[in-house]
Parts: sequence; structure tokens; C-alpha cells
Amino acid sequence: MATRAPATPHSRRPLARVAVDTGGTFTDCVWVEKGRLRMLKVFSTPGDPSQAIVEAVERTGLGPALVLLHGTTVGTNSLLQRRGARVAFVTTEGFEDSIQIGRQARPKLYDFFFDPVEPLAGPELRFGVRERVAWDGKVLERPGEAELQRLRVAVEKAEPQAVAVSLLFSFVNAENERAVAAALAGLVIGEKRVPLSLAHVVLPEFREYERASTVVVNAYLQPLMQRYLENLGGRLGGTGSKSAIFIMQSSGGITSVAAAAAEPVRTVLSGPAGGVVGAAAVARRSGFERIISFDMGGTSTDVALVDGEPRASHEAEVAGLPVRVPMLDIHTVGAGGGSIARFDAGGALRVGPLSAGADPGPICYGKGEEPTVTDANLLLGRLPADKFLGGEFALDSERTRRVVKSWLQKNRSSLGVEQFAAGVVRVVNATMEKAVRVVSIERGHDPRDFTLVAFGGAGGMHACELAAALGIPRVLLPPLPGALSAYGILVSDIVKDYSRTVLWRALGKLPEADLRRQFGAFEKEARAAFGAEAWQGTPQFECSLDVRYRGQGYELNVPFTGEALAAFHREHQRRYGYSRREREVEIVTLRLRARLRGPKVPKTAMEAAPRNKAERRKVMFDGRSVDTPLYERAALTVRRTYRGPAIVVEYGATTVVPPGFSFRVDGESSLVIEKG
Repeated sequence: MATRAPATPHSRRPLARVAVDTGGTFTDCVWVEKGRLRMLKVFSTPGDPSQAIVEAVERTGLGPALVLLHGTTVGTNSLLQRRGARVAFVTTEGFEDSIQIGRQARPKLYDFFFDPVEPLAGPELRFGVRERVAWDGKVLERPGEAELQRLRVAVEKAEPQAVAVSLLFSFVNAENERAVAAALAGLVIGEKRVPLSLAHVVLPEFREYERASTVVVNAYLQPLMQRYLENLGGRLGGTGSKSAIFIMQSSGGITSVAAAAAEPVRTVLSGPAGGVVGAAAVARRSGFERIISFDMGGTSTDVALVDGEPRASHEAEVAGLPVRVPMLDIHTVGAGGGSIARFDAGGALRVGPLSAGADPGPICYGKGEEPTVTDANLLLGRLPADKFLGGEFALDSERTRRVVKSWLQKNRSSLGVEQFAAGVVRVVNATMEKAVRVVSIERGHDPRDFTLVAFGGAGGMHACELAAALGIPRVLLPPLPGALSAYGILVSDIVKDYSRTVLWRALGKLPEADLRRQFGAFEKEARAAFGAEAWQGTPQFECSLDVRYRGQGYELNVPFTGEALAAFHREHQRRYGYSRREREVEIVTLRLRARLRGPKVPKTAMEAAPRNKAERRKVMFDGRSVDTPLYERAALTVRRTYRGPAIVVEYGATTVVPPGFSFRVDGESSLVIEKG
């Protein structure tokens, strides 16, 4: 697999750049052509996602030499579907079952039949090695040659496809872990070299369970991600392309193919991260710094709160497994346009998390047999059948009504088609409302202080009702909302993240000399990494500290400045309602984010369309059929105020404006919708 590009986005001879976000239903493509942003949507190919990517790239007409910036769902889907590699887990003897024991937390406290998430490495794939390092880094016992040989034989006999190594206290002193890695290096099973994931490389931080889980997830994804990237590179190369490929990370920045293949755990929220970056960028241009991003696609909805700049969390959980690499703080629920509706055993209407995906898709696409959210919107008149994808793909209204009616009869429901469709919309809205509450109210933020930035193919159809339910004062629909995640990938910075647990104590004063020494080492490492990947430009460094009061179990992250301790006390007061300035604090983990700013991209301006008279359609609102104008978004007059109800259509997205709302297009081509 090539790790060097013929030219990078920061090279002296920049190539054409195209960003591709692979979703469950559509693969979105965004690029710049003659100074203007262009977008394209093609149906995803779940069996081989690279097929849709290559199709999209070929249809751009950009030629054989380009830079492909890619947001991938390979890692996420592999974890959700449990179809990763067979992983061997190596740890300090006596702690082999730490990934099974976990923290003994019960997500459902009173459910006696609750089944915990099974580890990715079963009991037969867990191996202990006799070694010990003290909390301060002193080596108490080194693994001998005989012990290392025994370990290699045992691991080789288990025939793993990948190996994760996470020894206790390797984050303080990795000497023993390096010895284990050397003993297992070059392991070949079935003519394939077995990749190693090492804790002191992937996550040199404390908390043995979370660190081990993260390293096991990385190993679980390595073979699959390597095959996928090789396949993608081969497909692009097979078309005569000289393309360079870069991958979006969960932290909101892009990285090289080699880095993504080595540490795929950093890509598990690759696509959604692009959406948050894109939402923050377009909202800032319209004058809104405090936003809640609302990305409703075909299979899921992703929400995130951004107060200024998107911030990464270090305490994420994916598919029930702790993952402690930096990720934008995104909450995902199984509610999208393709989410399937059903009646449960008690007769209650449920929507999701199962999705019709791209194949067979919703009923209205022509092949599906089970009703989805998209079908419900079509039946209510909220989704014009002849305007989907700019009219390139007509939705089948008659088939949808016929199949849904038959499905209701089969399920012995007395609901009418419109009643059922309205119920589906209400249920999916309730699910998404809960998701927004998780990232706002449950974390001490008042949603009334924020703007809801809605995007994704289905976001605009539900955003106003969601904002009304939560008291959010306005909704912002950016230009190209159907491909904003791809746009976010296009404008993302190149990012490297570094961390190390230190557990230093402080009372009223930081150990600044020690802190600057460690951050200096991080900066040196980052410069070397950027140089190895041939990036041009001067990196910017953002230093931060995880801090807690001595005796506490968890910490808060604050920027490393002369006011870091004061900032910690303030944040503790805001988050928990109290602070103790007289108490000793612990500096737990040091973090550095190195970034190279991405090249500037033209404004996401819409191409004006002729001002034709608005069409009128019958649309269901609150159980009533309302005569509603239908506008082409590109034909709306900038800064003119329009009144709801209205349907606004464009390529890749549809926006529903209920009665009682007004809307306008601002100077940045964003659609701003407000109550009243």
C-alpha cells in the first residue's frame, strides 16, 4: 500500500481535491471546480463500499491525479456487526480476564436478564506473560527468553489474525511491552503476517480496562481496514489514477493512509466527525458560534454540541466497548430516513434501529417491502416524489401507498395510511429529541442558547419539529446539506494527537518546567510525523491537561495556560455545582493536538435559479391537509423573509417548514428558519 502521495494538499503543486463520505444509503462526493463547490450523490454499495467511491470519483471528471479525502464507515460497521479479525489479547499474567470483568457497570440496573457486551477476544484468545512494572515505572520483573518463547508458541497455536498487547503500567515504562512485541514480531498465520497493536503506542494512558479495550478494538479492525484501503487504492489505480488517499479521523482531522491502517481505532466515527466540522464551519460564517449539529442520514442520526470549536472527547463508547482515543463528542441513535417501522409484541409502534439501507432501501425506491421514515414523509406529502435528487430519481408514491396499506392489514392494524405515517414521524422525532438532550441538557447546557444546524438527506424534514420541542430558537440549513459531512472532510485540518498519563500533584501552582518538557517532546514527535508524510506548512499546537481533585475518580480537560488551575475550578463549578480551590489537584494526563490548517475552500454559495412561481402541494401537518407552496431553494431571494408552511427542495435534501415558522436565505446562502 502506498504511503506517500505524488503531491499532498499542502504540496507546492496541489492536486485536485475531492472529499467522499460513505453512508449507509448514499455515498456523497464534494469537490471544487472552477472556483465553485460541486456535489454528487450515488447509491452506496454495502458489499464493497469502494465501488461507489470509485464511481463517484470517476463522475467528477477531475482526471487521474487527485487527492481523495475519505470518511469511512468500515470501522463502525465492523464493530456493530462483529465482523472484524480474530484477535489474541496479551497482558500481564493474572489479568487476562480484565477485558471480560470490565468495570462491572450495569447499564440496566434492574434487568436480571441483561446480557453484557462480550469482549472481542474470547477466553481461548487471552494470554498472560510473567512480567511486572511498578506504578513509578520501575521494572520489577522482566519476561525471560523462555517465557517469551512460550508466549509466542501459545499465540501462534491459537491462529489469530491480529494481536493486541496491553501490559500493566506500560504507559509509564514500555520496556517489557517492547520485549513482548519483539518476541511476537513477524508472526505469520496462513501466509499472512499478523499485525500487532501495542498499548504504549496506541494509548499510553492509565486505566487498564479502557486501555486494553481500545487496543483490542484497534487490533480487531486492523486486517479489515488494511484490506479495505488496499482494495480502494487498487480500484483507483486500476482506472489509471495517480490519486493520493487520506482518511478522516474521529477527532475531526485527516491523516495518512498508513496511519489509518496502523491505528484504525481512530477512524470509527470518521464520517460523522466530518459533519460536525462542516456544521461548525458554515455556522461560523453565518455568525453562530454555539450550535447543535443534527445529521440525519439514511441509517442513523448523529448529534453533537459545539460551543465555539468542535472539541474531542476521550471517554467514548462504540458498540458497547470503551474506546479512549480522541473523538468528537458525537451521540448516535439508530434513527434515519431508512429506519424501519414495526409494531412490537404489545402493539406499540417502534422505529429503528434496523434500517433498509441502500439495498433494498425504502419502499418508495422500488424494492423495499417494509415501511421506513422516508416512506412516511412521502405519504404525508413532505417529500415530493418528483423532486428527489433534483428529479434524477423519481420516488414511487403509488407503490408506497399500496405496500404500506397491505403491510398494515397484515399486521392487523386499524390505522389509516396517513395516521400510520404521522405516527412514524412522531416516534422518530421523539428518539432524536432524546439524543439532543443527551449532548445538551444532560451535560449542563441549555438548548435554548444554541442554533440547530440540520443536514443530511433527511435532517431538514424533521429539524423544525425537533427545535420546537426543545425550545431551540432557530434552525440553520447550510448549503449542500445533503453532503455536509463530505464538505467537512474537504475543509478539515491535518491532525495528530498525542497523550501521556503522568499523575502529578499540584497545589496552587503548576509544575510548568516538567509540563513544558513533556509537551516539547510531543511537538518534536509531531513535526517528525508531518515531515514523514511530506506535509508542508507550520503546525499549530494545542496543549491541554486532564485535571481532578486528589481522590476523585474522573477528570476534566482544560487548556494548558497560566490560568489552567483557575479554569479547572470554574469548569468543575459549572459541571458539578461546586469547586474546592483550596484542595490539592492531580494533573492526570497531558494531551497535545498538532494541526496543519487545510487549504481554503470557496464559499458554499448556491447557484441562482430562475425565479419561477412556487408550485403548490397538499401536505399533512398535525393531521390536516394544508395547501403548501413548494420552493426550489436556489430560486429563493436572498434576505427576503418567507412564511411557513413551505417545502424547500434542492439536490440531495428537502426541508419542511411547518406553519408558524418563517425562513430566509442569509448572505452565506444558508437557510435560517425561526419560530414566528
